[in-house]
Amino acid sequence: MSDGLNIPNKVSIPIPVYENKWNRIRSTFSFIGPAFIVSVAYIDPGNFATNISGGSVFNYNLVWVILWSNLMAIFLQSLSAKLGIATGRNLPEMCSQVFSRKMNWFFWIEAELAAMATDLAEFLGGTLGLYLLFGIPLIYAGFITGALTFLIVYMEKFGQRTVEGIIGSLVAIICVAYTLELFLAKPDWKAAGLHTLIPSLPNGEAVLLAVGMLGATVMPHVIYLHSQLVQARNKAGLNDQQKQSLFRMERIDIAIAMNIAFIVNAAMLIVSAAVFFRNGMVVDSIEQAHQSLTPLLGSLSSGAFGIALLASGLSSSAVGTFAGQTIMKGFVGLNIPINVRRLITMTPAIIIIALGINPMSALVISQVALSFALPFAIIPLLYITNRKNLMGSLVNKPLTRVVGYVIAGLIIALNAVLLYLTFTGKV
Repeated sequence: MSDGLNIPNKVSIPIPVYENKWNRIRSTFSFIGPAFIVSVAYIDPGNFATNISGGSVFNYNLVWVILWSNLMAIFLQSLSAKLGIATGRNLPEMCSQVFSRKMNWFFWIEAELAAMATDLAEFLGGTLGLYLLFGIPLIYAGFITGALTFLIVYMEKFGQRTVEGIIGSLVAIICVAYTLELFLAKPDWKAAGLHTLIPSLPNGEAVLLAVGMLGATVMPHVIYLHSQLVQARNKAGLNDQQKQSLFRMERIDIAIAMNIAFIVNAAMLIVSAAVFFRNGMVVDSIEQAHQSLTPLLGSLSSGAFGIALLASGLSSSAVGTFAGQTIMKGFVGLNIPINVRRLITMTPAIIIIALGINPMSALVISQVALSFALPFAIIPLLYITNRKNLMGSLVNKPLTRVVGYVIAGLIIALNAVLLYLTFTGKV
């Protein structure tokens, strides 16, 4: 089987057999990991920009958008993991079997363009983090970010569990940083809780921002990647019952990781509302947010923000590289060395930094590009997971199919609206 990550694909983690409560807990935790790598895409630098803008302009009104985006992400990531467990292959590999050669070349080209757009946003995030924390000029910070990303990616030679540990640690840093931000910001928890449960769109601008938040949350590259990551625990020759058990474990992994991502995203917006909206400030850039935190909450807060941004940029950049490998090998069987591919995808970001282009503008463009690619990951995922001859006992149930079609239709419609508003100059 093609291994998109060049990581040993089978590890000695048995399908759980529970003897007592503690054995069950230990066995469950042995399956935690793949979804944490995937969750990085939901707390990447693009989310920083969107959530900060939303909170500073509309207070707590858009927290519900983050909640519903997270529910969609949980559903789609569960389908991706289920496909990997049922078939023993990742989504691009299954596409290469199900669709024509020409169609797979098309899938590969659009997926690679989306991966480059993803890498652009993530690379810029790490670069901005170094710049904000240490005052390193952007061009030099860019090269340092590239070197640090290479180091994280290099660690895959020691196995997927090592990569999961590194990415999980970076996610933990982001969580700690925003826990500190929440403590310092002292938000109105009653208002935040109310707007988490009750949707509200104060005006047309809020509609545009909500569409952007929903449309940019579900990243196509991690839909491809998750189906590959589960292979490290997907032993050959599993029967239907064992596959069902493995899928239950992976759903626990997804629930924990995705809800942590939801908490971090919600914290970004809540802190922005509690600090910037409360002080009558509209923040439309990451640099402005960092600079404004120091006089409002002190240097500890701005430092925590910079550290979180740096951790987000580095972790999401590495995850984007892993996803690129899965895409390249799966659709058309290409096997370009990872360092070469990373250099290629880093080049647009380096050029943007060297030309002095506003990083926030580049982030917006990259999110629009991802809008184009998203349906080409979701539709094949639903098509394959709906086929019993491919999925066996893990084929989608009728209710799952309906929910999948509704979510896919909603995401596609929202992305279409986002693209229309972007190209007509209304967003």
